[in-house]
Amino acid sequence: MSIRTSILLLLVTLFSHSLPAQTIDAGRGAVSLVVPAKYDKAKPAPLVVLLHGYTSSGAGQDGYMKFGALADTYGYLFIAPDGTKEKSDKKHRFWNASPACCDFYKSNVDDSKYLKDLIDAVKKQYSVDADRVYLIGHSNGGFMSHRMAVDHPDTIAAIASLNGAAPMTLTGPKPDRPVNILHIHGTEDKLNRYKSGGDIKGIAYPGAEETVKNWAEFNDKSTKAAAAEQKLDLDKKLEGKETTVTRYGDGFELWTIDGGGHVPSFTDHANKLVIDWLMAHPKAAAKK
Repeated sequence: MSIRTSILLLLVTLFSHSLPAQTIDAGRGAVSLVVPAKYDKAKPAPLVVLLHGYTSSGAGQDGYMKFGALADTYGYLFIAPDGTKEKSDKKHRFWNASPACCDFYKSNVDDSKYLKDLIDAVKKQYSVDADRVYLIGHSNGGFMSHRMAVDHPDTIAAIASLNGAAPMTLTGPKPDRPVNILHIHGTEDKLNRYKSGGDIKGIAYPGAEETVKNWAEFNDKSTKAAAAEQKLDLDKKLEGKETTVTRYGDGFELWTIDGGGHVPSFTDHANKLVIDWLMAHPKAAAKK
C-alpha cells in the first residue's frame, strides 16, 4: 500500500464519524455536544436532547439507549445533560420534573428553565432547526420530557418518554402548535406502573394510557384509542413483536411493551424506531 493511499484511507476514517465533541454551558458546567459529520451551518439541523433517569447520568443513559451513535446517520445535534445531585449520602442525580418525581430532598431546582436555557445555548452556537427540537427521556427523564412539553410547547416539537409520566393535570394555554407525544411503557414496570393509580412516595401520577389520552384531550384531539396495524419488536428478551402501537389522534401515540419492565432490553433497532417517529413529527406549521 502506498503512502498516498494510506493517507487517503486515514482521512476517510477520520471524516466518516461525528466531528469531535463540542461543549455547551448554560450555567451548570460544560455539556458535551455531538455534532454530525455532515453538519452545515447553512442547513439547520435537528436537535435531540436525552434526559437520564433518577440515579443515572447523561453518559450512562446514552450508553444504554445509544442515541448519540445515530447522530451521523440522521444528521442531528445531540446532547445528554446531567441533572443536579440531591442532598443525600448517595448524591443521586435527578430532574425536578413533577411533584411525584424526583426532587425528593426539596431542592426546588428549576430544571425546566435550565433545559430551556441549554437548548437556547445550542441554538446560539449552532444552526438548529427550530421546528425539530426533540426530547427523549427514561423514567425520571421521561417525567421531565413531559414537563418540558407543558412548559415550552413553542420550543419542543416532540418528545419520546420511556416509563415516565405526564403531570396529573395538564395546565396552561393550549398551544397553537401542539407538542407531539410518543409514550413508551412496559406493562410489567414495577417502578412507574403502566396502569393508573400508581404513586411515588404517596404522590400520584397518571398511568400510560391516561398520560397519552390526557395530552390528546388537552390539545383538542381525538381521545378515542385506535390500535395501529403494525406491532414492533423493542425488547429482545421478549418473544416476537411484543409492542402494540395505539394512536390517540394524530401525533399522540402509546407504544405498549407487553411484558416489558422498567429497563427494557432494547433490540438493536429500537432506538432507530424512536428517532424515525420523532423525525416524522416536526412542529406543525403555524396557523395563518
